[in-house]
Amino acid sequence: MNKINRNSIVTLHHKIGLTDGFVLEDTFEEEPITFQLGTGELAEGLEFAIIGLQEGDEQTLDIGPDLSFGYPDDEAIHTLDRSEFNPDMPLQQGLILEFSTPSGDTLPGTILKFDDESVKVDFNHPLAGQTVRYTVKIVAIENPDEATEMLN
Repeated sequence: MNKINRNSIVTLHHKIGLTDGFVLEDTFEEEPITFQLGTGELAEGLEFAIIGLQEGDEQTLDIGPDLSFGYPDDEAIHTLDRSEFNPDMPLQQGLILEFSTPSGDTLPGTILKFDDESVKVDFNHPLAGQTVRYTVKIVAIENPDEATEMLN
């Protein structure tokens, strides 16, 4: 049976949250997600947590900030002009919005405070500094190296 390695394409259900029970994302009642390890789609520590698992395996791990979403960085907090936001957008402290970067990528930002002139936004990952509880159930594994060998 296939085991997950550092280059595997993995289909799984997962739940990512905090140790206090807060859940950020849960795919167990939805279609499973598929991604390739080593591409940056998933935090490095979350990838490490599933290496060696096989189809059908389930596990729950608590992963510290050093291996999940890092620690908060003061340089990731920026003050933006209020005029950069839609005037009809109701802002509130703690609101997480999606921002576009100059390269076209998207990045979540949490509103820390705001007034008529400016908006202070924290661009650290919302789970930065937190211990993450990661639950997975492996649905399918494809190991690209093995698939290539089978074709030859």
